[in-house]
Amino acid sequence: MGLVKRAKLFVFLREKRHEIFEESFQEELSEIYRESRLGRPPVEPARLALATVLQAYTGVSDDEAMEAMVMDRRWQLVLDCLGEDEPPFSKWSLVNFRKRLIEHDLDRRLIERTVKVAKQRGGFSNRRLRAALDSSPLWGAGRVEDTYNLLGHALRKALGVIASRQGRGLAEVAEEAGAGMLAGSSLKTALDLDWDDPDQRAVALSRVLGALEAVEEYLQSGGLSESAEVSPNIETARRVREQDVEEGTDGSPALRRGVARERQISVEDPKMRHGRKSRSVRFDGYKRHVLKDLDSGLVRAVGITRANAPEAMVTEAISRDLRSQGARLSELHIDRAYLSSELVRERTEDLGVYCKAWAVTNAGRYPKTAFELDWDRGRIRCPAGAETDFEVGGVVRFPRKTCAACPLRERCTKSKSGGRSVSIHPDERLLRELRERQRTPEGRAKLRERVDVEHSLAHIGHWQGDRARYIGERKNLFDLRRSAVVHNLHVIARMPGEGRDAIAA
Repeated sequence: MGLVKRAKLFVFLREKRHEIFEESFQEELSEIYRESRLGRPPVEPARLALATVLQAYTGVSDDEAMEAMVMDRRWQLVLDCLGEDEPPFSKWSLVNFRKRLIEHDLDRRLIERTVKVAKQRGGFSNRRLRAALDSSPLWGAGRVEDTYNLLGHALRKALGVIASRQGRGLAEVAEEAGAGMLAGSSLKTALDLDWDDPDQRAVALSRVLGALEAVEEYLQSGGLSESAEVSPNIETARRVREQDVEEGTDGSPALRRGVARERQISVEDPKMRHGRKSRSVRFDGYKRHVLKDLDSGLVRAVGITRANAPEAMVTEAISRDLRSQGARLSELHIDRAYLSSELVRERTEDLGVYCKAWAVTNAGRYPKTAFELDWDRGRIRCPAGAETDFEVGGVVRFPRKTCAACPLRERCTKSKSGGRSVSIHPDERLLRELRERQRTPEGRAKLRERVDVEHSLAHIGHWQGDRARYIGERKNLFDLRRSAVVHNLHVIARMPGEGRDAIAA
């Protein structure tokens, strides 16, 4: 049964490929080869794009894709090479097409194309877009290492470049540089210390930092420090030293307590960061963000951020993608992490924001919500009826004499010498609106609509996987976008009129 369900997308792509990749869109894809010395590509870009989408759907590598084009009749059916003994194009062509898609930002256009096809079939309009935005962890593909191994790995790569250029072994170059410990595959094995002993760990840190200084002097004396291939690895080692090492109480180097801001955790993928799903659950890599159209079921835009980045940072890119589609938000369903985003801060008056508000407590005393705000007059009234002016984004401090004589003082503030203070959030009006809304059954039902985007995140995670396929933000954004295309193709195939070829949910 699983094979039958999966085969249906192949059949759908075979029958609808000319609709999805219409002539004008194929011409647009061909433009990415315009500056190539080879002229027009020997393979139709639409065929390469189809193979790229099938890769995301089946989760195969480039080599496995080449094999599937010969061994899997479903791939041959879609790519119009049924019965061929050779792939319709080379692995280099597929890799080069992916590279050019990314360079020209045309992977974004793949999503836009599925939206346009769905719009033609379903008749929905961009005038009123009700959307939900959410994120999930994407573990990075690079190896996460501790300070010792980060330093050793970066230095080993720098010396490895020199060894390769000069046709010598790494061990020979490392000894010549005065850092023989870097020659082996394991730095900690070469150090041969008791890693449970704090004193020996301090010795190890000093020796590794000594190796860094020795390599720096070696490169400087040989005029190699400015090499385009060597320099980035030395800069990585210096960055690790700066972020992870501080001066101890005795003047010797020691590992920094706590985690430095923007700490690099991988040499192979320097963009990876520590992130948290919750206070107790950490992950390393990136966050993927998905904006789903709640009415059509389509994914309209996606984004990738580092794992430690606030969710709100992605919304500038999300807004840009929506503008390129001509879409206008009328409802935005989010969680609280996105409340400080551009989509909320710069919203128009007709945009409804739906989000569960932060809980407001005050250790048994009157919370901020007990104070009435008169937005027209810019006045705030306390539970006892006292009034004073307020400014959005500021802090209100009631007069000390007023609070001292108030019969509700003990229930309002624990200050012994001053009056009650109340902070007014820059978006206080919205927060109060959210709190009022979630007190009603209708408001709580509206909040539950956001669950839809969680389902789509799960579907996309099934195709993309929980671990990144690529190094760096941009390539993983490409992978997320093509996974969103697969999701949208499923939605299109379920639309009325597709008959027997509709894909099961």
